[in-house]
Amino acid sequence: MDLEYNSGWKLHPIGGDTGQAYMGTKAEEKLFLKRNSSPFLAALSVEGITPRLIWTKRIGNGDVLTAQEWLNGRTLEKEEMSSLAVAQLLSRIHNSENLRRMLTRVGGQEIRPTDLMQDYQRNLPLDLKNHSLLAEVFNRLMHTIPFTDSSLLRVCHGDVYRKNWLLSDENRLYLVDWDSAMLCDPAMDLGVLLCQYIDRSSWEEWLSHYGITLTEELTEKMTWYAAMNYLSQIKQHHKKARFHKMNQDIIRLQELMQHKK
Repeated sequence: MDLEYNSGWKLHPIGGDTGQAYMGTKAEEKLFLKRNSSPFLAALSVEGITPRLIWTKRIGNGDVLTAQEWLNGRTLEKEEMSSLAVAQLLSRIHNSENLRRMLTRVGGQEIRPTDLMQDYQRNLPLDLKNHSLLAEVFNRLMHTIPFTDSSLLRVCHGDVYRKNWLLSDENRLYLVDWDSAMLCDPAMDLGVLLCQYIDRSSWEEWLSHYGITLTEELTEKMTWYAAMNYLSQIKQHHKKARFHKMNQDIIRLQELMQHKK
């Protein structure tokens, strides 16, 4: 592998959608290596949001290779997503002015609801475009677009599924894989996390740990973003021929919208 030749590390691919992450070994050293990570990673490392960044280097083929400390640990279980630690870490990220400033500095995109809708519509396969449920949901979302003031935009992870929450053997919680980082309404991260993992009867308590009060407006906004996320996921699953996962998300989307009525 050219990357091994250029970097001097023995690379062991780690599962993931991008195929860019590796466990790197050299003699007795072990690091987490990734190609072309977001330049935002340095700020996240300083804040202790992700494992410590060790070095960054440009290799012969022009790729940028980042190395982080290798931590033994595991991803969170579904029931652990309702924990106090998850709520507090996500709140710290969303409310950090330093992270917001740094993401802006490295060119982080401001994403509004209309951007998400346009991205979904772009090159949408005909069978999804003609799917009665998906078309109905999209139409409902188009007529209930939440207002987003620029002052409300905060650093959002954009992919807060449990696979990206790492609990180290030292019981330290991290949020990893920031390739989807953006400046957006925090209701996007919150909507995806709460609708996916937390029973509605517990939303109020969970959000109190996060630091805000559950209101009808917030519920509507989070549900909007959760539905939009399901549409985007369905499109991605279709593109990669993951039809079982696609159908699962269609069922979840239907349940979400039925609850919304």
